[in-house]
Amino acid sequence: MPKKTIAQAPEKLTGIKQTPIPLTAGGLKAIQSALSHIKEEVGIMKGISLLSKLNQKEGFDCPGCAWPDPDEKRAFLAEYCENGAKAVAEEATKNRVSPLFFATHSIEELGKLSDYELGKKGRLTHPMYLREGSSHYEEIKWEEAFTLIGKTLKSLNSPDEAIFYTSGRTSNEAAFLYQLFVRQFGTNNLPDCSNMCHESSGSALTETVGIGKGSVTLDDFKYADLVLVIGQNPGTNHPRMLTALTETKKNGGKIISINPLLEVGLKNFSDPQNPMQWFGKGEELTDLFLQVKINGDVALLKAILFLLNEKEKQNPGAVFDHNFIQKQTLGYDAFINNLEQQNLAELIAQTGISKKEIEAAVEMIAANKKIIVCWAMGLTQHKNGVDNIREIVNLLLLKGSIGKQGAGTCPVRGHSNVQGDRTMGIWEKPKEAFLDSLDHHFNMKSPRKHGLDVVEAIEAMHQKKARFFLGMGGNFISATPDTEYTAEALRHCDLTVHISTKINRSHLIHGKKALILPCLGRTEKDMQSSGEQFVSVENSMGVVSKSEGILEPLSEYLKSETAIVAGIAKTTLENSTVNWTAMAENYDLIRDAIEATIPGFENYNTRIRIPGGFYLPNNARENNFSSTHTGKANFTINETSDIVLEKDQLLMMTIRTHDQYNTTIYGLNDRYRGILNERRVILMNNEDMRELDLAANDLVDLVSHFDGKERKADQFLVIPYNIPRKCTATYFPETNVLVPLQSKARISNTPTSKTVVITVHKRK
Repeated sequence: MPKKTIAQAPEKLTGIKQTPIPLTAGGLKAIQSALSHIKEEVGIMKGISLLSKLNQKEGFDCPGCAWPDPDEKRAFLAEYCENGAKAVAEEATKNRVSPLFFATHSIEELGKLSDYELGKKGRLTHPMYLREGSSHYEEIKWEEAFTLIGKTLKSLNSPDEAIFYTSGRTSNEAAFLYQLFVRQFGTNNLPDCSNMCHESSGSALTETVGIGKGSVTLDDFKYADLVLVIGQNPGTNHPRMLTALTETKKNGGKIISINPLLEVGLKNFSDPQNPMQWFGKGEELTDLFLQVKINGDVALLKAILFLLNEKEKQNPGAVFDHNFIQKQTLGYDAFINNLEQQNLAELIAQTGISKKEIEAAVEMIAANKKIIVCWAMGLTQHKNGVDNIREIVNLLLLKGSIGKQGAGTCPVRGHSNVQGDRTMGIWEKPKEAFLDSLDHHFNMKSPRKHGLDVVEAIEAMHQKKARFFLGMGGNFISATPDTEYTAEALRHCDLTVHISTKINRSHLIHGKKALILPCLGRTEKDMQSSGEQFVSVENSMGVVSKSEGILEPLSEYLKSETAIVAGIAKTTLENSTVNWTAMAENYDLIRDAIEATIPGFENYNTRIRIPGGFYLPNNARENNFSSTHTGKANFTINETSDIVLEKDQLLMMTIRTHDQYNTTIYGLNDRYRGILNERRVILMNNEDMRELDLAANDLVDLVSHFDGKERKADQFLVIPYNIPRKCTATYFPETNVLVPLQSKARISNTPTSKTVVITVHKRK
């Protein structure tokens, strides 16, 4: 097992407190929590002014999740959720990380802080440089930083020795300019955070319905007869989704929730925007909860499909939409033949759910045609993650529940604009048509060789086949699996560069030399020589809208992401066909280039100025599947879990607390699970605890097992919890060290953070 380093958060306990699990999500407590963070970080008056512009048509887009805003009327003062308020508070904080801070804090000293403690230090104010062999970052001028990057890139033996990572928060304009620079430099090494979350969704949806995005709009939830929420915890990760689910219930629709944990947000919801719901239990959301075992989803879906097929055979045409199947799909006969060969009893055994409960779900699905299926990383981060999504599509195709109002696919994307980054060309496997458009418009020759995704990039750096890393946003070391292995990989680089708003653990895990380049946040004004600029983003449902900050930049030394990309490009590329200076000074020019090279952006500069923005084309939404490899929507045959646990082994999934978003930790509480002031915990089934002779709050070490190798994470508290037998849950990034880099999803290559085989060892 690897030696522990500052790549991981310190293994210290912070003093656990436990409370009863609340009955309702949202309500007055959500408002109080949001205002508490605003008061602490920003101040009440400034905070309220900021929140009044958050997600408004003439305001700025939330730097948190990608859940869409209503097309028409928006809440006057509260078109955001508790975690959105926390995200704004973090970005607009009054705390500063200046050159003096770095001069008085060494890398080693900072490594002793937790991720939470690092984040609370505040916003970066100046570009910083870590010389080779130095223990402290020091201030560097922007031009010197750009020159160092350019010199390093030009010294590489091949452009493919450079890795250019992107986080989801990057705007459309910055993302387009970034990928343009990288491809003019000569590589497609553009891994992004999608590789680690919804790559399985994109792979499955592109194959089956011809587009790697969801097909529903926010309005569809009002018309749905039935919504299935699978492998997702919207109460914590996408709280505004609960409002949409409330609309479904108000209009007579039903909700089935499928998850290893019964999450409060899917039980009852009190809308914080409605004072009448601040007290009481609020709106009951879930009509049927199926507590599936970790990675039992394909088996559950197959069992449901098997029983649906039995009902269809008893009453032909009453359950399946044969008109849709015949006209719009291929592969139905092979799918049905395979389905009828399944052993129903074996499928049910894999789920951990009773046949009676599954039959209840079958009755609800059989009786309705307008069905939406929503999912998140509870489905995508498994070896058979792509199979999970393809099985969902099978269900929707059988019902004809796609391409119609109130029905379709709904992968709930994470970070704001993660979808937009991919639309802008941030992808290691770009389509030929996109590269052809770039080449034609910019008179260039894009590289055609596919680049490296996140897993492949880590391997390349570890093997010293890649020597340069640039991260556009994000916290790479805390977001990725196999923490110690990834840290070794980054340390092999000649230069690591991070474009960031706040200090994070990735700044402490560096190459021989390192740069931190501070950028503007979403809340801040972006002044360029041609005047004040705005950016655009794409939400989870394909709406592109404008975002314009209102605060003065916290430091005169901050640059916009577009200006940083342009500065790097100018010092790296010789005889470039792009006028980088002009584009960085006037974002309309970037949008003109996007319009010229990416379908769906016609009249971009005109339409983006219309309040609320515009929808991008979506073939699946329009019932057109001609873009698949067959020209039709495709049924598929999928595999159930192949994990076999040995004696005393358990299956672990990583989850988030209510006080965090992705790798950003706002606080130490997980209010909706009754766990306060502690993150180093493992949620376990009571029966499993008894078998292992464990009691509540026992201190344990966790060891993961994969391919004959072990990885260890020390000092976790055992928490008895309502979770299926042989299943456990822990928070990330604390247990990312246990996720093997080589354990990944078929096809999508997504790390399997939701299926980690572990043993639990009691400390003596």
